[in-house]
Amino acid sequence: MSFELILPFLRPIEPLLLDDSVSEIMGNPDGSWWFERDGKLTSAGSVRFDAKALRTGLEIIANNLGKQFDESHPILNVQLPDGSRLAAVLPPVVRPGPSITIRKFAKVRYTLANLIERGALSEEMSQFLTEQIRSGKTLLISGGTSSGKTTLLNALADAIPEEERIVVIEDTSELRISKPNVLATECQVESLAGVVDFATLLKGALRWRPDRIILGEVRGEEARTLLDSFNTGHGGSLATIHANSPTKALRRFCELAMRSHQQSLRDDIAAEIADSVDYVIQAQRTQAGRRITDIAHVQGFSREAKCFSLQTVFPTLHESSLSTH
Repeated sequence: MSFELILPFLRPIEPLLLDDSVSEIMGNPDGSWWFERDGKLTSAGSVRFDAKALRTGLEIIANNLGKQFDESHPILNVQLPDGSRLAAVLPPVVRPGPSITIRKFAKVRYTLANLIERGALSEEMSQFLTEQIRSGKTLLISGGTSSGKTTLLNALADAIPEEERIVVIEDTSELRISKPNVLATECQVESLAGVVDFATLLKGALRWRPDRIILGEVRGEEARTLLDSFNTGHGGSLATIHANSPTKALRRFCELAMRSHQQSLRDDIAAEIADSVDYVIQAQRTQAGRRITDIAHVQGFSREAKCFSLQTVFPTLHESSLSTH
């Protein structure tokens, strides 16, 4: 089913779907519609979509993409033909009408120069991060929902040397790494032949001779395998994680790694993370748009104080050491 064939079932929001500057479209159960542009949410007050017509359209789209969407299967997650992701929910899980969220596939691939122009980071930040990636430092990109983590990850990958082999692991393919030797993989959690999730792909990736591993998001038991990969010759890798500060990002990484390694001591895992991750980059959605708000150098983990020691590198290059619990 082509994207053009899907559009008739989503006709009231077609202008938003065709607008390349819109990154996300949200339809709420009360019939209100919103969209995101440059990290800012705006009401699409002119959109009128009959709840019954929306539900029928979603059912047809689901059927044509080999999915079920009905009272017995009230949650729908599909990838549209253009690469966009559609997530929908039916009553009675939501009321009174269906809910739909479409995260559009970005047709524009932003470089670091583009992000500087948009005010997401400074030239000084860009040069610093480029140097760290080229020298093989491991970077963790932290941020909340729609903070620009994936866009930044895609841009930073440009700094990886051309001669290196890159293995990319994602839930849904979004990254477009412009390098000659790339193996891009995508999870298949609903595969009839068996689940192929982040952890499965990451374990496989270690046998695919990667110089660098790029993980779309650290969010489950794969965190332990990723940490092992950092410690066995795959430093210089890049990954994103959902957290609101560098310290919380490291804590979350630790908690996720503990899930599949309950016998390990938390302090031991935290110390491993501190030894493996060189920098945490904090991305945030602000009123002015998406911005990098912090670049923190991971200096270690104190077992006595039970905290990570971080040194803020930006917004200035002056050393302002801080230890955070």
